[in-house]
Amino acid sequence: MPRQFDGSRVRAVRRAKDLHQKELAEKVGVSAPTVARWESGQDFPKGEKLPAIAAALGQSLEVLFPHDGPPDLQLLRCDAGLSVAQAAAIIGASRVPVSNAESGRRRLSDAYVHPLAQAYGVTEQELLDAQDCSFGLRSRPSRDQQSSAPRTVGEKINYLLEYGYVGQEAPSDKEIARLVNERAGVAAVTADDIAALRTGATTEASDVVRAGLAHALQVDAALFQDDAQVDPKAREFMEGLRFLTSIHRGQILGLAARGNSKGLSAEMMAHINELVGELKHKLPEVQDGQ
Repeated sequence: MPRQFDGSRVRAVRRAKDLHQKELAEKVGVSAPTVARWESGQDFPKGEKLPAIAAALGQSLEVLFPHDGPPDLQLLRCDAGLSVAQAAAIIGASRVPVSNAESGRRRLSDAYVHPLAQAYGVTEQELLDAQDCSFGLRSRPSRDQQSSAPRTVGEKINYLLEYGYVGQEAPSDKEIARLVNERAGVAAVTADDIAALRTGATTEASDVVRAGLAHALQVDAALFQDDAQVDPKAREFMEGLRFLTSIHRGQILGLAARGNSKGLSAEMMAHINELVGELKHKLPEVQDGQ
């Protein structure tokens, strides 16, 4: 899967770094109007430009331009900052072998694996795993990926946006800012402030903003405290968390998945029941029937 590009996030980070569009353009090797089109959403950079943009802004590639799932060949090439033509030159061939492998039409010759792995900065096995992904064979996430948990305010926002809005469009930075300000009763943040948090350009957030974020993203306010972490279980955990929170507050709960008027599936309900059993000892106030 390609990396996600959000021009408004790039603009927010650039402004936070006190960089003009012309300065960013010079660092990346493009024109200032090109950067302007990227930031306004009128155009998108080629994948191989993303590492240069992230480096110019002093940001992690993974944070600024996240992607879903394990990498495929195209992602490895782009993350190395190489075009198809440059990758082809490395193996002394035309663009055809590289393009065919990336599009899942024909696998790379064995002779190409080592030089491309070196050029992409990965092991040969990682290159072959990425090739499997290009051919539709997805590998399981690593143990590190499974065990990592969001810690910063921005990471928690991104996690909730990714897993809490299945079947429904997640709120934009502008909408989140509006809801935060609505909860705060004052103009506490702007859309650029939310983007700066999500991209890691800033990690500071006041208690008022944290409470507003919990309101905007429909989770318990405790989630945005510094010592709170989101357990890295995908969509089911987020629904289970909301379920437990509602029980804890003694609210009557209407069990309906986002975007699904028929309610939660039997599988989802089973998983929530399992979560209730696992977490009840952590919430002694929760009692059956409440």
